[in-house]
Amino acid sequence: MQQLQQLIETAQNIVILQADNPDGDSLASSLALEQILGDMGKTPHLYCGVDIVAHLKYLPGWDRVSNELPHKFDLGIIVDTSSLKLFEQLAKTNQLAVLKSKPVVVLDHHQEVENSLDFARVYLNKPAVATGELIYDLAQELNWPLNQEAKNMIAVSILSDSLGLMTDSTTPHSIRIIADLVEQGVNLPQLEDTRRQMMRKSPDLVRYKGELLQRVEYGAGGRLAMVTIPWKEIEQYSPEYNPSVLVLDDMRLTTDVAVALAFKLYANGRITAKIRANYGWPVAAKLAEHFGGGGHPYAAGFKVQDGRTFTEVKQAVIDKTAELLDEVI
Repeated sequence: MQQLQQLIETAQNIVILQADNPDGDSLASSLALEQILGDMGKTPHLYCGVDIVAHLKYLPGWDRVSNELPHKFDLGIIVDTSSLKLFEQLAKTNQLAVLKSKPVVVLDHHQEVENSLDFARVYLNKPAVATGELIYDLAQELNWPLNQEAKNMIAVSILSDSLGLMTDSTTPHSIRIIADLVEQGVNLPQLEDTRRQMMRKSPDLVRYKGELLQRVEYGAGGRLAMVTIPWKEIEQYSPEYNPSVLVLDDMRLTTDVAVALAFKLYANGRITAKIRANYGWPVAAKLAEHFGGGGHPYAAGFKVQDGRTFTEVKQAVIDKTAELLDEVI
């Protein structure tokens, strides 16, 4: 902790980095850290290699996230990942070398993922339901300032990754933090109402959701539900809403389904998959790791671009899912 505190104290321009797959935890914890550092008199910058997805744009400050590293910074703080693979855009633009030339801190909570950010000066990965929980604990231990917006974002971070305090990784400590934040003025109904307003969908998107659900396929004896989203639809609908997120929860609610998976097929041959597993079937992270990805037991993802056809990847996913589900039984 002393080294972390010293690095922050001696830095002025600090860039907070999310991986190339931003989610509610990574964005909200970044925004919380931005508030904390700003109140400490620092100049924080927010980075993500890809655009923030539409369903996260209800969080105030999302538009301050840049696809470029600042020209000048003294310290990098990576949140919510320990995987170098998830910084593909940094590597492509030769900005990774710039980051490695500076002191770097990693704040993560993914216990299942091996640390490949070996250039980090400080690596802090503790069991927690979300990175926001880790940041709250650091704020208490190191006496960091927490203004109301930082508290709001920590609450969003924890509630996002815990699915409303309903995952296996939710602990009494996680719940106590939320209780503390509510006592300190965080208005959970207001945060949820704002989120729901941003989740409103156009009639065209509702129609498209119906089309996706009609295309759902099943494998592994009906325990795996899959949908495939081609590049044309990614281009057309992603600006309004992530097509995967649109249907995964409905797919998980299908009778006998343990795992729901959405494939995306990109124009350059890349295949990505977003995985969601039902309670009692904690196989999402293991399935993703088999294909070079990672995540949580009930929510994970991966990308493949190794020359295999989609048909080959799809069959491999079905086979591995069946194997993992059989192991749970």
